[in-house]
Amino acid sequence: MRSLRDPPSTASEILDRDETLLRDGAPVVRVTVIRETSVSFGVGTPRDGSAEANARRLGLPIVRRSTGGSGILHLPGDLVWSVVLPRSDPMVGPDFSSAYGRLGAGLVLFLADLGLDGRWSDPTALSDEFCLLGRRGRVLTVHGKAIGGAAQHVTSTALLHHGVVGVTVDRLLVERVFGVARSVTTERVTSLAELGISTEPEALADALARAVAASLGGPRAP
Repeated sequence: MRSLRDPPSTASEILDRDETLLRDGAPVVRVTVIRETSVSFGVGTPRDGSAEANARRLGLPIVRRSTGGSGILHLPGDLVWSVVLPRSDPMVGPDFSSAYGRLGAGLVLFLADLGLDGRWSDPTALSDEFCLLGRRGRVLTVHGKAIGGAAQHVTSTALLHHGVVGVTVDRLLVERVFGVARSVTTERVTSLAELGISTEPEALADALARAVAASLGGPRAP
């Protein structure tokens, strides 16, 4: 399995690259650092929703994912990981849409290497528009607070599984875009920086790429 580390990129550039990798269908792990603030919305999110209108009014770049889920705020320094596997790979399976523990095991490993007890937890169902507090799927948590999430897109030949890990959190901007009160995100959302991780994002991205590749059966380089 190839493991790729792209230079810091916009959410739009990352998603375009993900779709290219999905069309190719070869097994690959990729981790990228976000380089500008933006908002992405899942494929099923209404285009006339209030969160998209808020983001547009604030002048934030808006991108549409081919994967599910609702809205995600991307901040500079945040990490995006992407996994593409052929449909025939046993890691995919018929339950891929709910296989967060299997496909996302590398995230738990990555957090453990940082001394953090991460896990994939049930959704909190606190927001219809902010994905990390949404009603579907699973959410990556530390101490019961969301720090990341994932979504999938499957074709007849391959699976794209990608997601985010928050290096920082901007509660005011989450409130302005998604209407989630800062008191709620203070209680329910966190970031690596808030948890005391001061490592540079590029080094974190390298560590995440190694952990995800190892969890999918690849070698775990030092």
